[in-house]
Amino acid sequence: MQKQLQQDLESIFAIIKNASLKVYEVLKESMGEYTQTTNKTGDLQLQADVLADKIFQDSLKDLKIIKQICSEEQEGAVRFYDDGIYSIAYDPLDGSSLMGANLSVGSIVGIYKGDFLPQNLIAAAYVVYGMVVGIGFASTLKEGVDYYIFNGKDFELQKILKLKEKGKLNATGGTQKYWSKEHKVKIESLFNQGYRLRYSGGMVPDLHHILIKGGGLFSYPSTQDSPKGKLRMLFEVFPFAFIFKRAGGEAIDGKNDLLTLTPKHLHDTTPCFLGSKEEIDFVRSH
Repeated sequence: MQKQLQQDLESIFAIIKNASLKVYEVLKESMGEYTQTTNKTGDLQLQADVLADKIFQDSLKDLKIIKQICSEEQEGAVRFYDDGIYSIAYDPLDGSSLMGANLSVGSIVGIYKGDFLPQNLIAAAYVVYGMVVGIGFASTLKEGVDYYIFNGKDFELQKILKLKEKGKLNATGGTQKYWSKEHKVKIESLFNQGYRLRYSGGMVPDLHHILIKGGGLFSYPSTQDSPKGKLRMLFEVFPFAFIFKRAGGEAIDGKNDLLTLTPKHLHDTTPCFLGSKEEIDFVRSH
């Protein structure tokens, strides 16, 4: 069983690597142009969003072990093979609104064995499109997060990412005037302890920064304008919660483990706090 799982994950990871390079080529040609369409949650789509979504879908549909996929850019799930084993949820281009500022953007992929439920996650990956293409990949087969860099010919393992018990970075999202008083106190307390603000507005680069530096806290809380948060469970939150836990950290909605939540629909959202253990303990206790 373990050998078959390893082979299946290698096949899926190979698809992700290949798709990421195709997306990177799209990004090099894009100026951040908007389309006239919106996605399921009302975000105005960029041309690069649509093209990246097509790249991932076309790449994944060749694997007969995949039962279905769902994307942040599409309303419903797309069925592939009835006898497939895995369900893939992905955000093809996270943080695409940052493209006009020439900041890093990314892709996020969750690999579910069975239906789209967090307890079915067996692997997850994220891609950072920056000066180079980097991919973090985690699975139930081993501890830590393998981080690969494309060297111009292939993806080379650079390091295994693991979080320390405590970090130094504080990446916090949401419009500040809509934060609760409790959240404001938490964030201010962290800054008073010497934490450094590192927040680009892109989930992938901000969480990758915490992983690379070995610790810290990423938060997107419940706010007055978004009581359930803005980040989507299946495409963004669950995959990164899985990754952070494999790296030795934790991931909660403020109190509960994110991977115990049940989405009400494919595009459901949740507040989220991801980080090293001391930061998450601090969030729970304040």
